[in-house]
Amino acid sequence: MPQDYLEFINQIKKISGIDLSLYKEAQMKRRLTSLYEKKGYSSFRDYAKAIQCDKQIMNEFLDRMTINVSEFYRNAKRWEVLEKQILPRLLQKSKKLKIWSAACSTGEEPYTIAMILSNLVPLSSISITATDIDTNVIARAKLGVYPSRSLNEVPPNIKAKHFTKEGEFYKVTEEIKQTVTFKQHNLLADPFESQHDLVICRNVLIYFTEEAKDILYRKFSQSLKSGGVFFVGSTEQIFNPAQYDFETEDTFFYRKL
Repeated sequence: MPQDYLEFINQIKKISGIDLSLYKEAQMKRRLTSLYEKKGYSSFRDYAKAIQCDKQIMNEFLDRMTINVSEFYRNAKRWEVLEKQILPRLLQKSKKLKIWSAACSTGEEPYTIAMILSNLVPLSSISITATDIDTNVIARAKLGVYPSRSLNEVPPNIKAKHFTKEGEFYKVTEEIKQTVTFKQHNLLADPFESQHDLVICRNVLIYFTEEAKDILYRKFSQSLKSGGVFFVGSTEQIFNPAQYDFETEDTFFYRKL
């Protein structure tokens, strides 16, 4: 690996927590070289200096090197059901909910939950655990900076309240960031914590085999309290919920029996 790229990798890891050495070298170098040349830089060294000095250049770099398909309030109607129906019921039992956002990717989902929950309880009583297998997406999530396209479904009042604009990008406020704890976790290999009030795992299970899904549904069910809720993505309906001690509470929401 050429020295200048190696130095660049080390500097980026210090600045952002993202480890570029985990990506295929040729592919990543090609992608980043075309980006820095377009910006008028002639080497990785010059580009690293610019990233350190300019937030906008840093944000453009992050946007280019992570392929981000997630967004805030994805399938907005489901989040409405969560806010108006599911959370009020859960909050009747406990004012401090134990919430897990599993396979959280770059953080849009757990931050969305925090924003919705902040309409119902004080921020100080919100504590969400968010996990993913990929340490780079976790590092990106912790930074809390997103391109405007990730906010397409965010209501204007929420955007104004919980984000600050940085050029073409939006940053989640510190108050919301503090409600979420990010950790690395492998769904298939690592144990699950128990006694959750709400577990969200959306648009991930579609990538698993039927056998793996079966194992995960059982593990998710066991990780919930009785009356707790499992919230899945719009392509992930569970057709036999009773098999996992679930009943359908609403479309894509399953209540633990």
